[in-house]
Amino acid sequence: MTVRAVSSVLVGRQHELDALCGALSRTRAGEPTTVLVGGEAGVGKTRLLEEFAGRAVADGARILVGPCLELGEAGLPFAPFAAALREVLRRDGADAFAGYEAEFSRLLPELGRLLPAGTPPHAGPALTDAPRGYLFDLVAELFHRLAGAQPLVLVIEDLHWADRSTRDLIGFLVRAARTARLLLVCTYRTDELHRGHPLRPFLAELDRARGVDRVEVDRLDRDGTAAILTALLGAEPAARAVDEVHGRSQGNPLFIEELAAAGEPLGCATLPETLRDLLLARVDRLPEEAQRVLRIAAAGGTRIGHPLLAEVAGLPEPHLEDALRAAVAAQLVVANPDGDYEFRHALVREAVHDELLPGEHTRLHARYAAAIEAQPTLVAAGRAPAEIAHHWYAAHDHPRALCAARDAARAAAERYAYAEQSRLLERVLELWEVVPDAADRLGMDHLALLEETRAAATVAGDYQRALTLTRAALAEVDRDTEPLRAARLLSWRGRLKALLGKSDGGAELREAYRLLDTVPDRSSTVRLLTTIAAHLVRVDRAEGIRIAAEALAAAQALGEDVTLLPARLALVSRYGATVAPPTGRPGPEGGAGPGPGGASAAGVAELRRAMTLAREVGDGEAFVVASVYLSDDLFRLGRYEESARAAAEGVAEARRFGISRSTGAYLLSNRAEALIALGRWAEADEVCGAAARIDPPGITAVHWLQLRAGLRLAQGHPSADDLVGRALAFLGHPYLWPTHRLPLLELRIDAALALDDHAEAVRAAGAALADDRLAPTPREGWSLLGAVARTVRATRDAGLAARLAATAPALAADHLIERAYAGEVAATLAGTVPAWRAAVAGWRAVGQPYPLGRALLALAEAAAAAGERDEAAVAVPEVTAIADRLGAAPLGAQAATLARRLGLRGAGAGRGGADLLTVREREVLRLVAEGDSNGRIAEKLFISPKTASVHVSRIIAKLAVGNRVEAAALAHRLGLLADAPPDPTG
Repeated sequence: MTVRAVSSVLVGRQHELDALCGALSRTRAGEPTTVLVGGEAGVGKTRLLEEFAGRAVADGARILVGPCLELGEAGLPFAPFAAALREVLRRDGADAFAGYEAEFSRLLPELGRLLPAGTPPHAGPALTDAPRGYLFDLVAELFHRLAGAQPLVLVIEDLHWADRSTRDLIGFLVRAARTARLLLVCTYRTDELHRGHPLRPFLAELDRARGVDRVEVDRLDRDGTAAILTALLGAEPAARAVDEVHGRSQGNPLFIEELAAAGEPLGCATLPETLRDLLLARVDRLPEEAQRVLRIAAAGGTRIGHPLLAEVAGLPEPHLEDALRAAVAAQLVVANPDGDYEFRHALVREAVHDELLPGEHTRLHARYAAAIEAQPTLVAAGRAPAEIAHHWYAAHDHPRALCAARDAARAAAERYAYAEQSRLLERVLELWEVVPDAADRLGMDHLALLEETRAAATVAGDYQRALTLTRAALAEVDRDTEPLRAARLLSWRGRLKALLGKSDGGAELREAYRLLDTVPDRSSTVRLLTTIAAHLVRVDRAEGIRIAAEALAAAQALGEDVTLLPARLALVSRYGATVAPPTGRPGPEGGAGPGPGGASAAGVAELRRAMTLAREVGDGEAFVVASVYLSDDLFRLGRYEESARAAAEGVAEARRFGISRSTGAYLLSNRAEALIALGRWAEADEVCGAAARIDPPGITAVHWLQLRAGLRLAQGHPSADDLVGRALAFLGHPYLWPTHRLPLLELRIDAALALDDHAEAVRAAGAALADDRLAPTPREGWSLLGAVARTVRATRDAGLAARLAATAPALAADHLIERAYAGEVAATLAGTVPAWRAAVAGWRAVGQPYPLGRALLALAEAAAAAGERDEAAVAVPEVTAIADRLGAAPLGAQAATLARRLGLRGAGAGRGGADLLTVREREVLRLVAEGDSNGRIAEKLFISPKTASVHVSRIIAKLAVGNRVEAAALAHRLGLLADAPPDPTG
């Protein structure tokens, strides 16, 4: 009987197919969707995807497929995306890359050949973090363009083999880019996910993202096994055959196919029970020459080019072709149109590879490594370093593997694959222990390797690993003989601990400073001194300023003005107009200038001068740092348009100089903050989205996340809860800088108020008032006190009001925005109309529409309570207009509720309580406010208790309150009893 090797029917997968088709339907509607398709090896994931792809293409969608390569964590980065882009290039040509061929050549080296002569294919710094974020953005934009023409389905196969960079890019597309009309489908083997497999935590992270679905492809039942056997055999098999095959295969379609192809189904009972033997059964039937070639191919990977296979096999071309023809005829290997050969099942390759004898295994991998070293063009462009490193390592040639891994790490850095660079350097560290002359071969000592690996881990965003490596390096360095090296490591340790929220890092920074004092060559210490000062000033302002002044003096003495810029810029805006050397006139706490108030016109001018100098000398890092502080100072001075513009200009420079994910991330959040202040909320949300896409590591993400969460709360957006939860999770860190922690405390209060959880709001506000950094951080401190004041107004908590009154005088109010918050706090405590008029005037001077709207709403309430309904009638429509312009739905709803309670019809409305409540209802409300029960109300008004109850229910509904106690409180607050008739009982 002729047996088909592959079933042509899809069996038992209707539920999974419906799930994929449903995901595509959502994608067509503009909802970004991701489907994770899991299942054990051979269970039919590929067959399911083939069926789905056929339907999707017939329905007008476009399919791109990219397989992950079995090179593991140290393998070729971004391999599936390179395959997908290769298909884009083949179908759409270079125009699809919109002029970014040089950047995309990082992923697809073939594009480099299309660049004009003399253009470097992938120019850029070798060890920076921004190019990766930039590259991710370009990939997302490409998919966005493709999806604009027709729905796009991107299939990433074998995610369990994905390298770190591939996972990072997938995570970026899922969590940050969220391209409309893009359906991302990823397949992975569930039986590969051992406890330590890196895909496990990655999948867990994706599960928490919106729009991510899981589809588990399970084994077939007996009927499914029978259906596959019927399709393979061309006739319905006997029941005994079905039972035998189903028992052996346990419903795995691949095993069913292999059992059927290996012989008559009943004869399969004589085959060995292990999967390896099952898979090798068909291999054993090949001619000996074909088996030998198959073993050679297996050492090369799942997919291998003909020239490379021919080079390693060393066979005459006719013999090689005959052997391959036999393997293709047996459907063990597939010949692709581009000249590559691919194992039909990766499990077949694994089984064949596992059968290699130890010497054969070593010899074949060594031959592959030597062949690729001699002729790098035998593999796809850009693959050679990773392939060479993999094969020498598999060949157990430790010296060659050591050097190859180092070369591959450098190549990975050039391709922005910093996670792979870090992993390869980790391999170099591993091999160092077994290669006696490793230092001579690499031209570096072990400590230098630790430092380089730390730097790679830092840029890759793996701060925890970088911290571990720093600890190891510090254990090796001799602080007495190499104080500068030790100081540099200590500085990094302190900064990494702060970036991870573990501590403020002050102890390490102070020890680094102490060691620098022992370095004879002062010219070598200036740059590190400035770095220490810039970070230490966050911990101890006076100490940071003192060290910065020392660095400034040393730099000026050496004629190296530009080297002091990091510290100078960090202190210029925050702590004074300038940082003078020790001989200068000292300002507060040892610095020069205006003191804690911070921003000033002189400080802005100094920043602009420093930016000009930085641009002249080409110091990109200094320019970006200056842009961060300039945009921040301009915001503090109320110059929001200038702040947004300065931040936008700095973003381009941050991208150019490779620090978008670190310092440059603050430029995006500073710009978003300025746009929020200007009332340009849609633009601000887009900028926050850009910050999300670059995925800032560590606590660098706090600012944009806190801003976007607050923005979504103010909009009443459905995603607000998720963003608030993500932002507030940072409060669980042992340490946060006050400029990060205080805004998060404010967000926690606002989130509780948005849920009308008054008890939680009071608890959060009380905790905020206990923070010892309120007074030293007035900008964030006043904003936090504004949230506490909103809690007092919402809850009428007298104890909280007393604590607020005691705390506020300790904060300086040097800038308009700080004075506006101070006015709001004073008005909250006073509760008078004049105080609220002053608060509204303060916010008008600041020019921020949203806080102005909130202050106007409070003024309207105070005016209503005082019987000044005309003033309330003017304020409420302005609040409504502000809310409508911003899209601040909750604020608009509060204004509408107040207008309804006051019976306001428009800006010209007069006293309105009578329009909302009838005369009889106001009589009842007055008695409710006096604490009378329904029975007592009935007696006083000569009505039945049932009628009194109906009146009370209507009053509660009209006033939009929860109960009679809230109705009474509202009546007093809004003055709804002013015109109520006297008590009829006298």
